[in-house]
Amino acid sequence: MSKPTTLRIPDRTRQAIDLIVARTRRDFSSVANEMLEEAVRMRRLPGILFADGPSGRRARIAGTGIDVFEVVRSFQQLESNFDRLKESYHWLSELQLRVALAYAATYPGEIEERISLEQSWSTSEAVHQAYPFTRCATT
Repeated sequence: MSKPTTLRIPDRTRQAIDLIVARTRRDFSSVANEMLEEAVRMRRLPGILFADGPSGRRARIAGTGIDVFEVVRSFQQLESNFDRLKESYHWLSELQLRVALAYAATYPGEIEERISLEQSWSTSEAVHQAYPFTRCATT
């Protein structure tokens, strides 16, 4: 649900959004709303940022290049054992790991959807069906 709102946007900000609109071929409203939503989430959970990837924008742990869903997937595979998660990601601080888990708890649908998508690609048959050229030729 959305509600029309009048908003004065500085020229410099408007130009930056217009560049993204032109590059992505999306409408101004969807780009601006995405940016606002991401800003709200980053302010709510400091240490999270958003980055483009081959499959769209994803929440990441700032300064790492690690997607939140990757940490959450590992946490699930480790039977939700935080000490084992810290060992698995020993180069990350406890705060970085906790903010990733907090993001997942705050936005569970987004993270579970991403984990499910990744799992659907985990079988070679799924990859072969989507990209037949990856199947080895038989003689």
